[in-house]
Amino acid sequence: CPAAHPPLAAHPVPSAGCGGSEAEHRLYAALFESYNQFVRPVKNVSDPVIIQFEVSMSQLVKVDEVNQIMETNLWLKHIWNDYKLRWNPADYGGAEFIRVPSGQIWKPDIVLYNNAVGDFQVDDKTKALLKYTGDVTWIPPAIFKSSCKIDVTYFPFDYQNCTMKFGSWSYDKAKIDLVLIGSTMNLKDYWESGEWAIIKAPGYKHDIKYNCCEEIYPDITYSLYIRRLPLFYTINMIIPCLLISFLTVLVFYLPSDCGEKVTLCISVLLSLTVFLLVITETIPSTSLVIPLIGEYLLFTMIFVTLSIVITVFVLNVHYRTPKTHTMPVWVRTIFLNLLPRIMFMTRPASDEENNQKPKPLFTSEFSNLNCINGSETKCCKDGFVCQDTACSCCQYQHTKVSDFSSNLTRSSSSESVDPMYSFSVLSPEMRDAIESVKYIAENMKMQNEAKEIQDDWKYVAMVIDRIFLWVFILVCILGTAGLFLQPLMAGDEM
Repeated sequence: CPAAHPPLAAHPVPSAGCGGSEAEHRLYAALFESYNQFVRPVKNVSDPVIIQFEVSMSQLVKVDEVNQIMETNLWLKHIWNDYKLRWNPADYGGAEFIRVPSGQIWKPDIVLYNNAVGDFQVDDKTKALLKYTGDVTWIPPAIFKSSCKIDVTYFPFDYQNCTMKFGSWSYDKAKIDLVLIGSTMNLKDYWESGEWAIIKAPGYKHDIKYNCCEEIYPDITYSLYIRRLPLFYTINMIIPCLLISFLTVLVFYLPSDCGEKVTLCISVLLSLTVFLLVITETIPSTSLVIPLIGEYLLFTMIFVTLSIVITVFVLNVHYRTPKTHTMPVWVRTIFLNLLPRIMFMTRPASDEENNQKPKPLFTSEFSNLNCINGSETKCCKDGFVCQDTACSCCQYQHTKVSDFSSNLTRSSSSESVDPMYSFSVLSPEMRDAIESVKYIAENMKMQNEAKEIQDDWKYVAMVIDRIFLWVFILVCILGTAGLFLQPLMAGDEM
């Protein structure tokens, strides 16, 4: 005859030999011959039934942030004494334990008070273990969907406190009294969740008087402190968003002349928009609070939008010209002198050719061109011809003009030129050439001055870019640290 193997290892049943089945049959018939499962198992009607109660967590199935529901797989352990289910093991082949359908014995109607979906009471299809002393052990499994106030303020670095309140629905403390087994929820058989970690799960007993009744009703409440595991959200949400934020910072490092600053800004904004559309279903859709990741995404969106606005302003400054804008003195003082020194920006020196004074058209040959008329005191300086028509007396004094001797005289090459001769002997073509060269020189000077002003505007735009580069770097670092340090501080307080 094969040995009997008990289905519950916690309560081993000794082998009763080959006649064990007949002994159990007689025991079962004797126990339930006149048993009434609807009557409380007490000798005195005023005595309460003492129920020892313990919850074992098998699995944390899911936490629904939107509907605020926590789904769990639990084992509910009930232990009580039924004096009508006692026997002498010697009379029944030494049988000390017997398993009977739970629907045939009296059971306490322990329900989950804050159940949200499904049955409030556990299924009675499981069997109960009876001991010859009258002790009844009943451990039914159950899947509960309990109400839980979810606070997603620090999502995905959030901590939740979900309570589960168990108690009798029909009997008050005078009829059924609950005793908590242990001080915490049993987690020995807990199957680790991939999204949540259980920090602690203490249990408490309460005796509460409700407004509906005068009696006192006992209950056992478990507080389940859980922490979300943020690795999934960090890799798929936070890090991409953080990289997008730093791409925004690079906009201010990109030179304005390349013409791609606005393109980069718009590309970053579009990538962020597509990213938000992808992760919308992942973020808890609640209007009670703004989740931490929602705040960070909003911060990044504002960050990118401001970068576009500032970039447009910088480009406007960069392409200003003297014909459209006049640089104020305060702009020149602050952005060309003060701020570059503060930010250690060094502007390259201009070319010597741009800084030098234009060379005179005539040097030694015409440097001594003066008015010989005693009434005229105006002199021709820097080799330019007097524009005053009254100054027709200009002559060369003590100057040798060998370059123009062929045009002024028909004498031989060895003949010397008279040092005193009239400027009027120059041909009209030469006069026009000198005037044209002077016009070109003045025009080039104006162009150089305009280019210098344009370069000043470009440098102002560069200074503004550099300012906002550092400002956005600081805001990005401080904003990111400020947002994500909040849940760490809240976790330390918990």
